[in-house]
Amino acid sequence: MAKAATKKAPARKAAATKTAAKKTTAKTAAKTVAKKPAKAAASKTTAKAAVKAVKKPAKGPTTNGILTLRHIAEALSEAHELPKRQVNEMMTQVIDFIAKSLKKGEKIRLSGLGILQVRKRAARMGRNPQTGEPVKIKASKKIAFRAAKDLKESI
Repeated sequence: MAKAATKKAPARKAAATKTAAKKTTAKTAAKTVAKKPAKAAASKTTAKAAVKAVKKPAKGPTTNGILTLRHIAEALSEAHELPKRQVNEMMTQVIDFIAKSLKKGEKIRLSGLGILQVRKRAARMGRNPQTGEPVKIKASKKIAFRAAKDLKESI
């Protein structure tokens, strides 16, 4: 029983440090907003507003900087006034079609985005990083993406 209790303690400490880190970032954001000379009551309200601003997620279709298929489907459904379910089904069908085409070995050229294709990797010799022993690696296939020139330039 003592071992189980010791295993849980580090998890609690980690959670406590994460919440402490969140509080300190909120405090620093509040301090930067409250640096302007003003009354004490006014600075408290701006500090509270800064804390609220830190807690709210960023506006836009993504969360944590990751754009998912669902986000794209939602944006398209709003832009074209279609039901989200219908657009989501269309997007999954597009992906299924792309996967089937790649299995056949076809190149997929999406203008403005780039080219998807399957490349064959030959069998080769590698090394086990722990022992240094030579290991034979089988031949395989991989999906390669080459970005379009317009996309590269826009970034």
